[in-house]
Amino acid sequence: MSALDDAGLRTAHMVASVLLGYPDERLYEARPLLTRSVETLPSGEVRARLAAFLRHLDATPRPELEAHYVATFDLKRRCCPYLTYYAHGDTRKRGAALLRFKHAVREAGFDLSGGELPDHLAVVCELSARGAVGPAVRLLRENRAGLAVLARALLEEGSPYADVVAAVQATLPPARPWEREAALRLAAEGPPAEEVGLEPYSIAGGDR
Repeated sequence: MSALDDAGLRTAHMVASVLLGYPDERLYEARPLLTRSVETLPSGEVRARLAAFLRHLDATPRPELEAHYVATFDLKRRCCPYLTYYAHGDTRKRGAALLRFKHAVREAGFDLSGGELPDHLAVVCELSARGAVGPAVRLLRENRAGLAVLARALLEEGSPYADVVAAVQATLPPARPWEREAALRLAAEGPPAEEVGLEPYSIAGGDR
C-alpha cells in the first residue's frame, strides 16, 4: 500500500495535477507552493519523483517545456493523458466509460466548464486534491493498466513527465497479477479502433 495518508494523497495528487497541465503562467506562479508541498511528503518514491520533475522545471526554459508538452501529449497517441482511451480507444464503449468519471466529478461538485474531458489524468488527480480521494483513487485503480502504458510510453520517449506519472502510480497499492497482465496486453495490442460516431470523444492530434 502507499505510505501516504489521505492528506498526503491529496497533496501528492494536487502537485501532480498542476504539473500534468499545460505549462502556462499558472504553473510558474505555483512553483514555490509546489516545492513546499512536496517537502511535506514523507521520503519515498512519490516525493522523489515529483521533486525530480520540479528540478527539471527549474532547469528548462519555458518555451522548451511548452514545446515538449505539446509534442508529447498532443501529438503522440501513445502518450495520451486520457485514461479511458487505452482500454476503449475511439470506440462507443469509451463514452460509457467516461460516464463513471463524469459522475465522480459531478458528485464532488467539480466544475469542468473549461471543456476538459473528466478522464484526463490531471483532472482525476485534481479530483483527489479537492477532497474526493476515494473516488479518484478508485478511478485510477480501475484504469491502472492504461496508466502503466502511459508511464512506459513516457519513459521510452525520454520525457521528464514519466516521473510525474510514476509518482501517481506510487500513490496506489501494488498492482495485482491480473492488473499487470492487463497492462502488458494493452502495451502489446494497443487500444481498439472504431472511428464512426465518436467525434465528441476523439482526441485531435497528429502522430499518435
